[in-house]
Amino acid sequence: MTRIQAFLRFLYDFVVGDDWRVAVAVIVALALTALIGHAGWFVLPLVVAAVLSFSVFEVARARR
Repeated sequence: MTRIQAFLRFLYDFVVGDDWRVAVAVIVALALTALIGHAGWFVLPLVVAAVLSFSVFEVARARR
């Protein structure tokens, strides 16, 4: 494996991690915040709170 492939695999694992849905939600939230501009500062904290609660409920449901 070349160094570039190793770096790309690391980057994918770092960004996506265990749940690809969380990574997509963060990217969408950042894009919305960038599009809305100054009025969109509240989007990112709301999305983070929603994704965090979703992730915690998914793990709790899986452990039952």
